[in-house]
Formats: sequence, C-alpha cells, structure tokens
Amino acid sequence: MASAQFFNILAILAILVPSILATEFVVGDHKGWTINFDYQAWAEGKEFHVGDKPVADKYIFWCIFKYPKGFHNVNGTGFQQCVAPAGTQPLTGGNDIITLATLGRKWYICGAPMHCKIGSQKLVITVLRTLPQTVSLAPSHSYIL
Repeated sequence: MASAQFFNILAILAILVPSILATEFVVGDHKGWTINFDYQAWAEGKEFHVGDKPVADKYIFWCIFKYPKGFHNVNGTGFQQCVAPAGTQPLTGGNDIITLATLGRKWYICGAPMHCKIGSQKLVITVLRTLPQTVSLAPSHSYIL
C-alpha cells in the first residue's frame, strides 16, 4: 500500500516539476513589444534555453510578446533588413507565446510599417542548451522491507 502511494507521488511530481522549472520571459517587461525600446539591452544578461523534448516536454522556455492586438506582427527572419520572409505567418493575437524549441540564434521583427527600421522594434536572442537538473525523490540510502 505504501509503495502505491510512493509511486502516485512520483507520478504527480513528474507532472509538476517541469512546469515549476519553466522560465517565462515577457519581451520588453512592462513596456511589451513596442517602438523606441532597446530590446538588445533587455535581452542582455538573460539566458534563453531550449526545452529538453525527449522527456515529456521537460524544461520548456518561452517568450511572450505583448502588443496591441492587430497592430504589430512578429516574424522570425529578415532581422538585418527588417523584412519578413515571403510566406511567413505573422503573429497577430496581441499576447503571443513562442516556445523556444531549438538551439541557436532567433530573430524577431515587427512587421508594422517602419517599426523595425526606425523604431528599433526587433530582437535577436541565442537559445542555449538546457542541462538536465536532477531531482532526488528518494533518500540516498534505502532499505528493502
């Protein structure tokens, strides 16, 4: 009976621990996704990590872009020239969540006219590998009864 309870607790912890370890970044903090904001300064010192997908989406990290609905579009390429690639679908919900699922550099721009070029409304980040954190659920010494 005690072993069944122990395994139930382990199952609950396996579900809860990944969400506890997740980090949420609101891009631009209280300013959100807007013009005339230094997003590179905002990103400096922050570590963005990729999720460890093989273990039930453990350690998922994401960015939330907040902006007035219908006025701004965020795309992932064309950063240097402030041009969204043909065929990309802009984000238009006003509170969009982007899961950082792969390693490497990620580019985000605003698709509203002149917001990227003149208003510096663009962000580039580097997504790092997440090292698995071990959670000890059992004592270091155990006895079989």
